[in-house]
Amino acid sequence: MFGMSLEDHSYRDALPKGLAHRRAAGLNPGNRFEAVRLHILGEELDRQWIEQQRDDGVLQRVERQVFFDQTKRIINRVSKTADVPFDWTLNPYRGCEHGCIYCYARPYHEYLGFSCGLDFETKLMAKPDAPKLLRKELAAPSWRPEPIVMSAITDIYQPIEHKMRIARRCLEVMVACGQPVATLTKSSLVLRDIDLWARLAEMNAGHVAITLVTLDPDLSRKLEPRASAPSGRLLTIRKLTAAGIPVSVTIAPIIPGLTDVELPRILEAVAEAGARRAAWVLLRLPYQVKDLFLDWLKRSVHPSRAKKVESLLRQASGGKLYDASRSRRHGREPIVRQLAQTFDVFTRKYGLNRDIRPLSTAHFRRPDTSGQMQLF
Repeated sequence: MFGMSLEDHSYRDALPKGLAHRRAAGLNPGNRFEAVRLHILGEELDRQWIEQQRDDGVLQRVERQVFFDQTKRIINRVSKTADVPFDWTLNPYRGCEHGCIYCYARPYHEYLGFSCGLDFETKLMAKPDAPKLLRKELAAPSWRPEPIVMSAITDIYQPIEHKMRIARRCLEVMVACGQPVATLTKSSLVLRDIDLWARLAEMNAGHVAITLVTLDPDLSRKLEPRASAPSGRLLTIRKLTAAGIPVSVTIAPIIPGLTDVELPRILEAVAEAGARRAAWVLLRLPYQVKDLFLDWLKRSVHPSRAKKVESLLRQASGGKLYDASRSRRHGREPIVRQLAQTFDVFTRKYGLNRDIRPLSTAHFRRPDTSGQMQLF
């Protein structure tokens, strides 16, 4: 559904009776910024229940809704932090239909008046004017052609992009301008744009990072219900590499007691597929993502293992489930130091992180926004 009004907030509590089909979140917690919540009429809930009910009476289908974001700027400066290695981002979408239960971006949806739970996966914001705004901002004399990261908040290659093509049109602008750009994705849809990424790579101005959490397809389906399977991501790495596009892998998040034991095998697999670099990030559970993740653990993991995972997460954060003051990759706790040591040993073993070249700005040319043809 496109073009719905943002004035009507009533749909936020319209959760299905039972688990939502192929959605990770089983909750829609109240927005932490709002003291009062509006609820829709019971008759409307009954109507939605009848429309959404499936034959098994347990799993309910919740359709995505798309709202248009009439933003006036598209290139965003990132707040300076020690563990974020870039300064500029571009996000064609907010919210993500991949529905990864662990996603640190979920709380950002609350700034829009939505819930960070099921709303994050089904109420999406799209920026159809992004390509036009990008061209205008790249043409500004004040813009220095520093690298831009697309999808720092949500994946630009989530399912909605297949139809809307906003990310591709932004990439076309960047290719024409020689603007250096990187993206982080867990979708094989990036292969649709392999022609554009290859042209950027020829200028040393393009880089693709693939996110990989686990090699277990069953666990992946539970953690990331609408993302590409692990085997599909490894194949994506091979195809991008074969096209001359530099590829790195971010093993994120590592979940102690659940995916941490896979770290050596993942590094071996991505190196064999052709990745040049790798990085890792420990699971982060800001704000109400804690509740969503713990609820998911109870539903998706054996009770004894769920307790172990929660215990190890607290050990990694000084007794808490999340500590914003701690780095994503480093810490004093033994479990974090052990992960860092394991990562270092196996990246050296498999030859990763030896070729680290920054993206080049040498080919950048400001776009012409005058509407006139350029002769030179």
